[in-house]
Amino acid sequence: MKKYDANLIVIGAGSGGLVTAYIAAAIKAKVILIEKGDMGGDCLNTGCVPSKSLIASAKYIHDIRNSENFGIRKAECEFDFADIMARVHSIIDSIRPHDSVERYTSLGVDVIKGEATILSRHKVQVNGNTYTARSIVIAAGAEPLVPPIEGLDDTGFHTSDTIWGITELPRKMVVLGGGPIGCELAQCFARFGSEVTLVEMTNRILIREDPEFSNHILKRFATEGVRVMTSHKAVRAERRGDARVLVCEGPGKTEEIEFDTLLLALGRAARIEGYGLDSLKIPISPQRRVEVNEYLQAGYDNIYAVGDVTGPYQFTHAASHQAWYACVNALFSPFKKFKADYSVLPWATYTDPEVARVGLNELEAKEQNVPYEVTTYSLSELDRAKADGHPEGSIKILTVPGKDRILGVTIMGKHAGDLIAEFVLAMRHGLGLNKILGIIHSYPTWMEANKFAAGNWKKAHAPGWALNLLRKYHGWRRFRAGGSLD
Repeated sequence: MKKYDANLIVIGAGSGGLVTAYIAAAIKAKVILIEKGDMGGDCLNTGCVPSKSLIASAKYIHDIRNSENFGIRKAECEFDFADIMARVHSIIDSIRPHDSVERYTSLGVDVIKGEATILSRHKVQVNGNTYTARSIVIAAGAEPLVPPIEGLDDTGFHTSDTIWGITELPRKMVVLGGGPIGCELAQCFARFGSEVTLVEMTNRILIREDPEFSNHILKRFATEGVRVMTSHKAVRAERRGDARVLVCEGPGKTEEIEFDTLLLALGRAARIEGYGLDSLKIPISPQRRVEVNEYLQAGYDNIYAVGDVTGPYQFTHAASHQAWYACVNALFSPFKKFKADYSVLPWATYTDPEVARVGLNELEAKEQNVPYEVTTYSLSELDRAKADGHPEGSIKILTVPGKDRILGVTIMGKHAGDLIAEFVLAMRHGLGLNKILGIIHSYPTWMEANKFAAGNWKKAHAPGWALNLLRKYHGWRRFRAGGSLD
């Protein structure tokens, strides 16, 4: 083509699309950003922001009801669930300007609201108009997976996209799926007072984490009244008069669970239909996601994909991370290209306690036959954890045998999602546990736990011959007092 309308057309204004457009505009490229729905995507409107806002309210209520843990004999609270949800939406609204059309227009991005269709490797149609660009970035996101369970349409259900529209607290809620979203919301609604049953098809919840962490969360759920049914598969949903029932098959028997609210939390399916991928024969992976190479190119050297639409990690921060690679590769290829790097990508599950991880855990190390050593530290030993009334959880570090190089870290406890950051930094820049041990950490803080965990590694690797030599040296110093003892 003789001339393009833009350097870059970005389809989708969620995390991946917004960051791609932001970076491109910041380095003075001409960018067209197309979004058919709400700016901010799933994270702002139906994901991270509303869920963490709801969790915060539930946590506050939980602490009030357990005030004796803080030396308060009695504390009570009253709430209307409609007010809780109003707060959730007010927080979304407070963040919305950051992702708005107005802000991105002020940054120099041409924002078009409408449904995009990719016509060719350089052409995209929206609202009846055709626009051209040297490169295209697909950031179409994902949507909640709805399984083909008989009777769902009759009984009705919610997903993580639709649950934010309710204003009345469910009396009996069934959560289908024991992954991060299911576990977070199951505990959250139980704390508000719903009778919650969580159904998981595999033999444990949080299946990607090491068993000791998922088992701890399971026990915590039991103390808070969340009924968990692992190794159960939902086979159909039924209406029986005014009642609604989920029928599940478990080990050797069938269970029926009554509900008034059914929440599907079974993962998210990439949005790969309806905007022209098939006509261009964009490759789709066996996982039904846009297939990309190491440079995030999707079938063509000028078409890229980022975020939930391609994976492999469906996290907001993973989409933002990919956005840099896609944007730079799109704008500067073939002069320079960068391979997407996921080697130090953290994530967290915001149950109470939180579970955060970066790098390998023990399950993965065994599966990949990676040699490792394990170092642990219990947060019950941390002064700040005791003072805050949350002395539960632990840090588990995998290192190269005999060395302080970190292979992976899992943290379970209060603020785990924040504590993991120090290990992310260390792994990203090749710093070992000795470097973390050598950093001054303020007392008393939660961050000290990282130092003490590193200290446990150091104790386990203290050279016996050197300590024995030091013992003899100090004994010699005592024997050779050298002057008057007066």
